Amino acid sequence: MTPARRLNVLVYTGTGTTSESVRQCMYTLPRLLSPNYAVIPISESVILKEPWAPTCALLVIPGGADLGYCRVLNGEGNRRISEFVRRGGAYLGLCAGAYYGSRRCEFEVGNKPLEVIGSRELGFFPGTCRGGAFKGFEYHSEKGARAAILRVTDGAFKNNTTETFASYYNGGGVFVDVDKVTGRKVEVLASYDDDLDVDGGDGKAAALVLCHVGDGKVLLSGPHPEFSPANLSPQPGIPGYADLINKLREDDSARFGFLKGCLEKLGLEVSAENATLPTLSNIHLSAVENTQVSELLCAWGEVTEKENGEEYIKCEADVFRIRSDEDSLTVQDLQRDLPGADDHPADEAGIIDYGTVTKNIIAHEKALPTTEMTPRFNHKLYYSSLKRFQLTEDASENWGNMLMYGDVVTSTNSLLEKNPKLISKLPTGFTFCASTQVAGRGRGTNVWLAPPGSLLFSTIINHPAYLAASRPVVFIQYIAAIAIVEAIQSYDVGYENLPIKLKWPNDIYALDPTKPASSKTYVKIGGILSQCGYCDGSYQIVLGIGINAINPRPTTSISDLLPSHASPLRIETLLARIVTRLESLHAQFRREGFTEMLERRYYRHWLHTGQAVSLEAEAGARARVLGITRDWGMLKVEETDGEGRGTGRIWTLQSDENSFDFWKGLVRRRQ
Repeated sequence: MTPARRLNVLVYTGTGTTSESVRQCMYTLPRLLSPNYAVIPISESVILKEPWAPTCALLVIPGGADLGYCRVLNGEGNRRISEFVRRGGAYLGLCAGAYYGSRRCEFEVGNKPLEVIGSRELGFFPGTCRGGAFKGFEYHSEKGARAAILRVTDGAFKNNTTETFASYYNGGGVFVDVDKVTGRKVEVLASYDDDLDVDGGDGKAAALVLCHVGDGKVLLSGPHPEFSPANLSPQPGIPGYADLINKLREDDSARFGFLKGCLEKLGLEVSAENATLPTLSNIHLSAVENTQVSELLCAWGEVTEKENGEEYIKCEADVFRIRSDEDSLTVQDLQRDLPGADDHPADEAGIIDYGTVTKNIIAHEKALPTTEMTPRFNHKLYYSSLKRFQLTEDASENWGNMLMYGDVVTSTNSLLEKNPKLISKLPTGFTFCASTQVAGRGRGTNVWLAPPGSLLFSTIINHPAYLAASRPVVFIQYIAAIAIVEAIQSYDVGYENLPIKLKWPNDIYALDPTKPASSKTYVKIGGILSQCGYCDGSYQIVLGIGINAINPRPTTSISDLLPSHASPLRIETLLARIVTRLESLHAQFRREGFTEMLERRYYRHWLHTGQAVSLEAEAGARARVLGITRDWGMLKVEETDGEGRGTGRIWTLQSDENSFDFWKGLVRRRQ
């Protein structure tokens, strides 16, 4: 087995960071790195407890106060970060993150209210980061901010033509005596062009340095090249702040190009162009029978409010504007509701708070949405495929008959699960599909990277509470996994032998078509997220599924596995196939429970039978995977001796977010 691909860029947002530094990172990095990477905010608990390193391409420690980082990450956290870098990972430290990544921090020496002096555990830069490089810094204030002029080191970047440019600065340091440091290769990428207010040592005034650490790379920056002037608020009480913003605007293109070059130096694949984040689209509500849409609107009437002639459902997390196709929407109406509409909370150039955007639901009571309305999803093809599969699939007649679809949404799971007022009226089998998610959710802190061409949907399952003891909810993710694999392999002629497998408890893997088949190298192509609430005597499950279907980036898709004679995969048809197989399996599960027959169908596709693992909670005892228990769906393993033979001692283990690390063969201790 080979390691998982590194597709995550993790931005630390925990103790010590400032919200503004985090916001700027979360704004700028996706524009440079989409769709090749998922930019994900994480807390210190993730660094300390979760197996984040195998899938992480870059760890970002933004601005703030590095003593906070020391307090929560010294010891185990820094050990994990160092190991990650030395094994080929990349680290980007910005301002406080740069002080933290140096061997020694000297900040405001002699200025007792602010003074911070001491060694740092990471020590990626084997010297001192000294600051502030310029006077005037105050915590939680813009008084010390300035447009610092940076001079790019000649030859540092292959394609860089900018000699100098302005970058936002507020309290960052200078890397002292770069030419005198020993122990590893250090390159100066840019220097301060202004006179410093501290001693920078050998005269280089190094503002950004690239350090080679083991097999990895570390870029440390005193200034903030990730700060966009579009997101800086006017400060009328601070003299010269307007000039600061104007100067940054003038040099914004150069700043952006420089930062792109920095990420390339760290080994990342940056976007060819500024990948502006998509804005949210309309959500279209339709059904196999138009009357079902009208019936749902009537049910929603109990939670609908009227305001200025419009109807809204003001939910716990989001606000939905409900409109009907009977309103005879004009072209101007539709254009108003497209991305960039007047209720958008920010200009496209600035940070968008998607949570404050009113989501438009267009209810189609007369006819299905046209392909002009939803160019990435053909509703007629979906419903015709659904009817065809319902005729051939046992106990499949209702799920998927009502569909919400949005070209761009935050997250199908979040929009349902976080808004009980909206979903309390939804029937079992109601499905919400999207082409692009800007905040797709995975297990734990994971974000499902979801470019166009992915199949992304969530289905509501109302599971009666009286069945909970004999038909535990945990098994729904298992029958969903069976449904996905079987649906793909029964999609059409040529699909039956596609090498698709299940990883316990909730992931879909495929044999990597770019590697020799003998290597048995698998890559993740999908995931399942099951979230459960309670409503009117039933556990209401929002079952989220994401699958790389026909998207060419950033990783393997089902279409990459197809033989030449197979018919092309269509997102709409695959959705209908999965939903009908899922309904059939759930009906069987409700009747009989997780039977031996269902268990065999699960094992037919999973990766783990006989896999050797070590148990951290049992002092590293060696064991082999036997299967899952049919009562509560826990992983069952048997202890093995030095020869790999079973001893008869059995453990049952519970999934803990991403604690079962398939690639390391470890079952981690629950925290």
